[in-house]
Amino acid sequence: MQPYFFPYIGYFQLIASVDTFIVYDNIKFTKKGWINRNRMLVNGSDSMFSLPLKKDSDSLNIIQRELATDFDRAKLISKFIGAYRRAPYFSQTFPLLERVILNGEGNLFRYLHNSLVETCRHLGIDSDVRVSSSIAIDHDLKSQEKVLAICAAMGADKYINTIGGIELYKRNDFTTHGIELQFIKTKPFQYSQFDNSFVPWLSIIDVLMFNSLDTVRASVHSNYELI
Repeated sequence: MQPYFFPYIGYFQLIASVDTFIVYDNIKFTKKGWINRNRMLVNGSDSMFSLPLKKDSDSLNIIQRELATDFDRAKLISKFIGAYRRAPYFSQTFPLLERVILNGEGNLFRYLHNSLVETCRHLGIDSDVRVSSSIAIDHDLKSQEKVLAICAAMGADKYINTIGGIELYKRNDFTTHGIELQFIKTKPFQYSQFDNSFVPWLSIIDVLMFNSLDTVRASVHSNYELI
């Protein structure tokens, strides 16, 4: 999977559901994707937050992209404080924000990788997280062929992807290679957000701000189905 900045809860359900999670560092950065941005709750509505990047070629891989030299980490922290300081579990979640956002790493992938590892630790997820470039395959392969090559190199007999990949991968092709293909589907998880109308699919930070850590951990490990 691509790395994302504080992704929604389903991303962490995927990590928790597997023994080994592969995060891609050597695929093309998607300018209009969600790699360096996500959504938070501000005054009852969703609001975008993002990591500013150094201007560079759109053809570069994620590992080749750098954060902007003028990235104001304190300003981003302040945005979260302004949005969530009255949330019931702010004090529980704020140390995670500090550990992630104040990290001084300037490389985009390594910054995101740290945020992923820190959040997994906070959520009690102990799955092994591997970086794709460390796996001995032909990294010029694309899409399903690359996934199959990674599975073969890892000796996997099961591959799980998000439900969004159901149109991208063919079960018969995986079965031919002795691999069971499954997709993870997050079940609804609604909670109170300052007594406003619920805004779904926000960053994991929103979930953590309004729910106890035990509740979030339980949802990460069980509130989904494999199809």
